[in-house]
Amino acid sequence: MNIQQNISLQPYNTFGIAVKANQFAEITDKSQLKTVLGNNSLPLLILGGGSNLLLTKDFEGLVIKNNIKGIDILDEGSESITLKVGAGENWHEFVMYCVANSYCGVENLSLIPGNVGASPMQNIGAYGVEVKDVITKVETVSLSDYTIKEFTNAECKFGYRTSIFKTSHKNQYLISAVYFQLSKTPTINTSYGAINNELQSKGITNPTIKEVSDAVIAIRESKLPNPAEIGNSGSFFKNPVVSEEIKNTIIAEHENAPNYPQPNGTFKMAAGWLIEQCGWKGKVIGNYGVHDKQALVLVNHGGAKGSDIYQLSEDIIQSVKDKFNITLEREVNIL
Repeated sequence: MNIQQNISLQPYNTFGIAVKANQFAEITDKSQLKTVLGNNSLPLLILGGGSNLLLTKDFEGLVIKNNIKGIDILDEGSESITLKVGAGENWHEFVMYCVANSYCGVENLSLIPGNVGASPMQNIGAYGVEVKDVITKVETVSLSDYTIKEFTNAECKFGYRTSIFKTSHKNQYLISAVYFQLSKTPTINTSYGAINNELQSKGITNPTIKEVSDAVIAIRESKLPNPAEIGNSGSFFKNPVVSEEIKNTIIAEHENAPNYPQPNGTFKMAAGWLIEQCGWKGKVIGNYGVHDKQALVLVNHGGAKGSDIYQLSEDIIQSVKDKFNITLEREVNIL
């Protein structure tokens, strides 16, 4: 197995941050992990699509690029199908595969950057859907003894943009594959107004899953920058969940503030709206800043340092705290 030395990570993170790794290797099969790690005593970083990561400095360790591919049909009936998908598969390409084959359940998650392996880690979600709703289990390789362990949906302890792979089991396992159970009988979810508006603008009243996917893609392309053109990691912050008291305080001064009631009586507020109210939307500081169409997105206009973008996020968090008494959490992993 070829381990490269002193490799630039700029091509491997969607922010396009130019930092280096001491060592770098790519694996295409889970059996290769033991060979790559060997007697490695350096810090370890496992990379997927690099879309949920802000690199603030050179990595003084070993980077493993997880490029395990494959989509296998494990079980198929008249109502549903179960797929085993390699962690290195591109997420959006997987969604397009499902849409093309009329497998329902992930169409609302179209155009989310990154790879399949990150989907359970982050419990990715968009437009009323979370990936936990279609994952049955996650296959992993232990980084300590290289044994294969499968985690059921319940064992993953999915939460809002989180799972055990970001909390109690962080840096303990490499995700090698994800199992999805998808419906062959479409249940269309257009509960988020933006999708309905997009469909109505096209005169679509009884959408197919492809039309829902097309609508999501159109919405995302209209307000989110393409990482191939402007360095970014998509949504940088989580939407905060607040008490009814805090929500009411905000609504008293901003009656149109977007808020979404949660089953437990709390309210999810739109982080992008909060940031925009603090004057950050479209702000440019040298060669980095905040996207002019979506304040949730921090951008690298070219040549920015990860540490500068991190400081920008700190300043945004502080300003939202000062104005609304809400502490934003980063969705992006910082290294």
